[in-house]
Amino acid sequence: MHADVLVIGAGIVGAACAHALAQAGLRVHVLDARLGGATGAGMGHLVVMDDNPAELELSRRSLELWRGLAPRMPADCAWSPCGTLWIAGDAAEMAAAEDKQARLALHGVACRMLDAQALAGAEPALRAGLAGALEVTGDAIVYAPNAARWLLAQGGGRIEVEHAQVEAIEDGRVRLVGGGLRQAPQVLLANGMQATQLCPGLPIRPKKGHLAITDRYPGTVHHQLVELGYVTSAHHSEKPSVAFNLQPRPTGQLLLGSSRQFDTVDPRVEPDMLARMLGRAMDYVPGLAGLNILRTWTGLRAATPDSLPLLGPHPSRESLWLAVGHEGLGVTTATGSADLLAALMTGRTAAFDPAPYAAGRFVQATAA
Repeated sequence: MHADVLVIGAGIVGAACAHALAQAGLRVHVLDARLGGATGAGMGHLVVMDDNPAELELSRRSLELWRGLAPRMPADCAWSPCGTLWIAGDAAEMAAAEDKQARLALHGVACRMLDAQALAGAEPALRAGLAGALEVTGDAIVYAPNAARWLLAQGGGRIEVEHAQVEAIEDGRVRLVGGGLRQAPQVLLANGMQATQLCPGLPIRPKKGHLAITDRYPGTVHHQLVELGYVTSAHHSEKPSVAFNLQPRPTGQLLLGSSRQFDTVDPRVEPDMLARMLGRAMDYVPGLAGLNILRTWTGLRAATPDSLPLLGPHPSRESLWLAVGHEGLGVTTATGSADLLAALMTGRTAAFDPAPYAAGRFVQATAA
């Protein structure tokens, strides 16, 4: 197939971009090294986040696109519209939840406040004494590796996938390990942390995270549960941190996170960090202490200085486009990122302002 675009990376972001480009009528050749990345390691949450207006816009529009895809996804994508409960431990966090509700409601995001009694009724496994929660009803979860494979299979004959490792990106073509060449008018880099090897100078740094999954305990919890401290303090520090994040998987298993460690690429599970993370989870759901953990692992998030992805043309390399730096929101924002890239690459008007995600923002900031 003669390709219009080479997409490097077949994780959830690369797959969503390939799908959107194919839907726009382009022929897409996807190159993936099968090295594994954040798509296979992450939690697969689909959540509207509102740390800043650009994050809110991208995540909100992405959730709309995910909900449009959901009825067609096969069962093995494990789509579950479970919603999210942002847990408030005290009056200060309850006030933060109310502020969050106001911001989300202003943008049409369905949500409601739960007082302590309503929270206890919704999730009896939570400890007593919590102040309440904000319920975001439209949030969901998905099994990202299968969702990525499904998206690539929906190309209508316009997507071709090749398992090959890219060694270098040149003007309008890429060189493979072993010497082969692949050529197209445009190249889209969408391979997470590995993008820094092919495009040195990208403002991306690794954030390591630990995860754990339990045996099957159906009905233990019903929503994705996240502490308000996740966004108000814990993960805004440069120091290693943990926060409570628990998902009920459709299998009946419980998926537990989360932790943050900067600037390490060591994949080993660190017992001290894992213990901190699990201890935090048991502070909220004491019954976790009696459950069996089947597996623990780590992954690397690709983070930019402002926690927004790089979406759009490379500021100095002609025909090279970027879809990288999604940190922990790659699954959530894959669809919105893909929709934006497809519009920019085909000359259509984007559905929302691309400026906050442009790679040139860091170059401009340095020059200023």
